[in-house]
Amino acid sequence: MQTAVVGVVRAASRYRWTVCALLFFATVINYMDRQILGLLAPLLQKDIGWSQIQYGRIVIAFSAFYAVGLLCFGRVVDWLGTRVSYALAMLIWSIAAMMHAMVGSVMGFAMVRALLGIGEGGNFPAAIKTTAEWFPRRERALATGIFNSGANIGAVFAPAIIPPLAIAFGWRAAFVIIGAIGIVWLAVWFALYKSRDPKSRDEELEDAQDEVEAMDAANVNARAPGWGVLIRKRQTWAFLIGKFLTDPVWWFYLFWLPKWLNESRGMDMQHIGLPLVVIYAMTTVGSIGGGWLSSALLRAGWSVNRARKTAMLICACCVLPIAFVSQVDNLWGAVAIVGLAAAAHQGWSANLFTTASDLFPKRALGAVVGIGGMAGSIGGVLFSEVIGQVLQRTGHYWVLFAIGALAYLVAFGVMHLLSPRMTPAKLDA
Repeated sequence: MQTAVVGVVRAASRYRWTVCALLFFATVINYMDRQILGLLAPLLQKDIGWSQIQYGRIVIAFSAFYAVGLLCFGRVVDWLGTRVSYALAMLIWSIAAMMHAMVGSVMGFAMVRALLGIGEGGNFPAAIKTTAEWFPRRERALATGIFNSGANIGAVFAPAIIPPLAIAFGWRAAFVIIGAIGIVWLAVWFALYKSRDPKSRDEELEDAQDEVEAMDAANVNARAPGWGVLIRKRQTWAFLIGKFLTDPVWWFYLFWLPKWLNESRGMDMQHIGLPLVVIYAMTTVGSIGGGWLSSALLRAGWSVNRARKTAMLICACCVLPIAFVSQVDNLWGAVAIVGLAAAAHQGWSANLFTTASDLFPKRALGAVVGIGGMAGSIGGVLFSEVIGQVLQRTGHYWVLFAIGALAYLVAFGVMHLLSPRMTPAKLDA
């Protein structure tokens, strides 16, 4: 009997890394579909003729509806479970990605970007909840860092693949080919993934002394709390503000770095790929390294509060040099500084996402991640308008890089004030 139990535990242990791989590839696809517009922006700007402000508002359309998607899918994930909700999100955003090939105006691009945003809003609520279901607390930041590094791998593959596709077959074909990859993932997802039974327990996957796990065990049949309950918790506001202040900086890197290289460094479509590949390759190290750091500190006996915040503070400090990147004349020196900042963001993000599962039980996790993601998207909307206006009026990026440099330390300070000890939120059963 004991041998059988050990076998089940080991099988579950192996399977959770298969789950992590599925989340990783979904996030790769998510970011390739998201980034393709930024990569093709110089080509599309000539073809369609949009202004800096119009491009900024196309970005805003995605950001605004991504916020809606995050908020809505956060509840959908808690209601329907991870298997169905993740598949639904992938289906919506893959169709939207392919629909870009059907439009040819500013309004058309705004509409399909809005649909893309709604679908992509399901990725992180579903992925974070899946991670919380399958990984103990001591491994969650590492698992989150691994699947979140899919954003970086997608960002590496995108500039290596998409510009050559667009040059060879046209930009419309590039949208269709990249969007169709999500349909392949759907087939694999349904073949391999089954949601974890919330009543199941085994020694390796559960932390007996974990207060959040104890709340889950005590309220396994309780309904997911509503937005009204969650928004009254200081822990929700700590996560929300962390996302609101720092997500827009990542979106700035994602949507505007190709334009920055084109406009400030004079790089065309044929040469823009390599610097972006280098930048996003660095972010892969940051994502996994940031998650590994707090997980290693936990294994060394540090408290959750001290381990997570130490890792986040280190990441926040690593972003600071980007404030001076506009004064760096050497291309590869500038690329190294931007790459360090982007890597630090992903290390920050891996730990920030994990704080949600540190502070809330699984039955509320999708909704909390959705609320925080919505706040990050709203920040992205506001910052995109600022970016468009600043570039249209001045043509200079240095102010934007300076804002990005300070955002993380400000967010860290506010989060610490709201949740100084990272005490888990108490929710009614």
